[in-house]
Amino acid sequence: MIMNITEQMERIYKIIYKCMFLLLVGCMFGGCASMRPPVVHTFDDSINNYRYFYVSPTGDYTSSSGVYGNQYGVYGGITNSINPATIISGILFKNGFIQVNEITLENAKETMIVNFGESGRRNVNLGYSIEVTIQFISADTQRPICTCTAEGQGSTEADDVRKAIQRALDPLFNSKK
Repeated sequence: MIMNITEQMERIYKIIYKCMFLLLVGCMFGGCASMRPPVVHTFDDSINNYRYFYVSPTGDYTSSSGVYGNQYGVYGGITNSINPATIISGILFKNGFIQVNEITLENAKETMIVNFGESGRRNVNLGYSIEVTIQFISADTQRPICTCTAEGQGSTEADDVRKAIQRALDPLFNSKK
């Protein structure tokens, strides 16, 4: 009987070691795929010629992780909610731009319109990444100033979008410094 318990313990340890090995290998290969580098396309005009910006309104991204439920309700988990326009505005504030609520004839030449769009998804690691494109347009001429595209991956869809926005705008403003 003692031998039988020892054999069972050895089997359990072998199973635990195999699971740990598979987890380790999964983590190693899971980190192999990387995000595509951000892409910034500039056109005739420079973003440095502008002082003001108007951000087109965007909807919220709300996502949850670690949620479980039954017929009595939903339990646990983390809920994240972001609004891309507020994240873009914050980055532009930080870089010295002034947000306007409307475009007037007096400030149109110094105002850029900022648009946001989700431009793709890609399977990466054990999940997916979200790609976003941010477009800057002259309020006066309606011509493009630049577009910034990047993808992001986080623990929720809202995190994906936040990281993608930050990655998209980072090269645009790091070149100014």
